[in-house]
Amino acid sequence: MDGPWPAIQGRSAVILLTRLNGPVFALNPDLVERADSTPDTVITLVDGTKYVVAESLPDFVALVRAYRASVVAEAQLMLRNPQRELPSGEQAPARPMPCDPTSRSAPTQDQGNVVVPLHRRER
Repeated sequence: MDGPWPAIQGRSAVILLTRLNGPVFALNPDLVERADSTPDTVITLVDGTKYVVAESLPDFVALVRAYRASVVAEAQLMLRNPQRELPSGEQAPARPMPCDPTSRSAPTQDQGNVVVPLHRRER
């Protein structure tokens, strides 16, 4: 993502929102507890802080979804190419995968950490 906001390893670390009275601010969507439309969009963070924003509730949800999709996409890139170059030019440290995420095998032990593969629940 290109733009005037902070980036961490090639992805935006925040979403940009507009306060109802005009100024733009950056918000970490991981801190959002809920969003209400009353009719203005009110964002409530996990610490109770509230922001009234000009974006509609569907627009806010779209921004959060795009942010979360970028996190998942970055994780997939890291799994496929753990030695890829970081934006700063340094290499990511080599870390062996404790288990194949596509495997349906039993949990594996790696340096004292137990990794349990997750499986989609059958409906």
